[in-house]
Amino acid sequence: MMRRIGTFPIVVIVLVAVYAAAKWGIPAFSRQVTGLPFPLPVPGTLMLFYMTLAVIALFLMVTFSEEGLTDFLRPIRKLLSGGYGQIARGLVLLAVPAIAAWQVYELTVPRAQVPASLRIQHPSSNFPVSSEGLHNPFDEPPEDEINVFIEQARANEVIFDPQVQDDIDAWADEWDPDHILEFLAAAPVKEFLTQLENDEVSHDIAEAAYREKILFEGRALYAMNCRACHGDSVAGDGPMADGFKLRPINFTDNGTIETIVVGYTFWRVENGGPGLPTEATPWDSAMPEWKLSLTEEQRWKIIQAEYDLAEKTPRIPEGHE
Repeated sequence: MMRRIGTFPIVVIVLVAVYAAAKWGIPAFSRQVTGLPFPLPVPGTLMLFYMTLAVIALFLMVTFSEEGLTDFLRPIRKLLSGGYGQIARGLVLLAVPAIAAWQVYELTVPRAQVPASLRIQHPSSNFPVSSEGLHNPFDEPPEDEINVFIEQARANEVIFDPQVQDDIDAWADEWDPDHILEFLAAAPVKEFLTQLENDEVSHDIAEAAYREKILFEGRALYAMNCRACHGDSVAGDGPMADGFKLRPINFTDNGTIETIVVGYTFWRVENGGPGLPTEATPWDSAMPEWKLSLTEEQRWKIIQAEYDLAEKTPRIPEGHE
């Protein structure tokens, strides 16, 4: 087959096919895969990468044998020697430098361009208004929860989140503490345990100890589910952060979670990347839909921990000051 049509035409056909596939084929196919109303273009750098690989592969094929190289050069030599006619040779010799000059001109000529439409990493166009007034239930735990916590602590049978419970039980089996809460070194917890021993429990101290328990659970859940991307200090520098087109947001920055209401934070955690509107494309957030694997209570605990680790407070919704 190669001998019948020649090596040179094959090289030209392959280069044109690779260019067409990268320039128009992949974007057209992307619409079928993503279901978006617009194609995802191939970046210029990737186009150069594809074409360079194609040229290298074709060069190896042509120069693999003396016969292949001779066959490739045959039409070129015939053209230069006038075998296709003087007019054809003249047109080709004029077209090649003209095309090269045109490409250089296109790359270097100054031009005015319409400002690019910036992609919004965390748009809110489909953020439900009903979620704006949400508040974290663990900011102000109800009195009955505090009372349940006190009774559990008195019986030394404090219940933790299921994702955390096994590790705490393993710690208790190894260290055999006098009380299950001893692993929490926070001052309110220590004072709460002292009051339990004296059977004089203050409701305020119990509430502070309960908050420390919730915060511990939130940090543990964050470490299990979020740390890989968002990092130990919620600065968006987790071990997987460099693998994303857009790195996770740095929550310690003053322009991030401190500027949004906590209801929006909950909505984003709940719906992940798949819940973002079209203006978030083409490089959507890689965050999973945590509502599929974490309970509502677990998501609120994680958010509590994120704000605490970032040392930030959420924006107060309008009309709630």
